[in-house]
Amino acid sequence: MTTFQATVRPISAADRPTIERLWLMFRHDMAEFQGGLPSPDATYHSDRLRSAFEDEDWAAYLFTSGDRPVGFSFVRALSGSTRVLNSFFVVRGARRAGIGMNVVREVIFRHPGPWKIAFQDSNTAAVAFWRRVATEIAGDAWTEERQPVPNRSNIPPDVWISFTTA
Repeated sequence: MTTFQATVRPISAADRPTIERLWLMFRHDMAEFQGGLPSPDATYHSDRLRSAFEDEDWAAYLFTSGDRPVGFSFVRALSGSTRVLNSFFVVRGARRAGIGMNVVREVIFRHPGPWKIAFQDSNTAAVAFWRRVATEIAGDAWTEERQPVPNRSNIPPDVWISFTTA
């Protein structure tokens, strides 16, 4: 297994083309668990992508290894009572090398307080990863619940993990 070092930094307008390409990879991966085909132009819905660049209540981060992009995350509800890790992605070539845990810890610790993170039960890698994240960050002081996906009664409920950071 290759070991990568990753850097987390806030995105800038200049990162938009890179984030858009990573977004396509992310949505393609998620289609396996959430269903859905790309649009006729081979893109996926991008409301969260737009919000990451335009909404002041969101924070978006690019993960890099050297000069190579290896992933991103979007955090929403910064001014609310609970931050939500809205999207989190690490490219396949960098997975299972420790990058995910390192970058998610950095992102979460940049925004202390209550957190919620959603994933799908059918995504077994995500189930194991997010439970490990919650345990590493909050010990046994985290909860997990299933909630229906709004306006998507045709898919299984999301699993939501909740915890608080200092």
